[in-house]
Amino acid sequence: MSAATPCTGNCTSSTSRSPTPIDALAAAADDGDDFDSPQPARSRFAWCLTGSGHYLEESLALAARLPQLDLFLSRAAEEVLAIYKLPFESLRERFPPGLRIVRDKSASAVPVGMLYTDVYHTVVIAPATSNTVAKCAWGISDTLPTNMLAQAGKLGIPGIVFACDTEPVVVTKAPHDWVTLRPRRIELDNVERLRAIDHCQVVASPAELEAALAGRLQALALAWNTSSS
Repeated sequence: MSAATPCTGNCTSSTSRSPTPIDALAAAADDGDDFDSPQPARSRFAWCLTGSGHYLEESLALAARLPQLDLFLSRAAEEVLAIYKLPFESLRERFPPGLRIVRDKSASAVPVGMLYTDVYHTVVIAPATSNTVAKCAWGISDTLPTNMLAQAGKLGIPGIVFACDTEPVVVTKAPHDWVTLRPRRIELDNVERLRAIDHCQVVASPAELEAALAGRLQALALAWNTSSS
C-alpha cells in the first residue's frame, strides 16, 4: 500500500459536504421553483411525462386537477411536447400555483433521490410509451420515469402507469392526424407483465386513469382541484 500523499495548501478539504438529493433536484429544477423549503411527508404527486403523445392533452388535464404536484420531464417528453405544440414554456399556464417542474439533466436520473426524502405519496407515468412500459416490466430503469417507478416500488410508494399499447388496435393522435396502430404481441405481453409488478397499477384509458387517481385521492383524504388556473 502506498503512503498517503501529504496535503499541501492547495489540497481540497476531504470534509466538503457531499451533494444531497435536494441539491440535485434543485439543479434539475426549472428556474424559480422552490425545492429548498421543507415539505410535509408524503404530500405530493410525482407525475412523469415520457415521449408519448397518446392522450397527452387528456393526461395533462387530469394532472392539472391534482393537488400538490411536481412534473418530471424526460428528455423525450420535452421533445414530444414541442412536436404536439405544447411547448415547455406553456406548461405552467395549465396548472394552478404550486407546480414544480423537474427536467432530466443528468445521466443517472439524479432527481430520483427526492423519493428518499419521503415527499411523494404517488408516482404517475402518464402517458407511457411502449418503450417505457417494456423497461418497467423487465426491471430496466435507465430514464427519469423508469427510475422513478423502480425506486418508488422499492420504497412501497404506489405507482400508476397509463400504458398506450393495450389493445390489438389502438387509435392515437399523431401531431398532424389520427393514426391506427396494431401493437405486436410483445407490446401486449409487456403490459400484462407490468400489471404483475409490485406497487404498480396499470391503466389503459383516460377514464381508467381518472378512476385510479380518484382512488388515490380518497385513500389520502384529498380532493381534486376545482380549477386548474
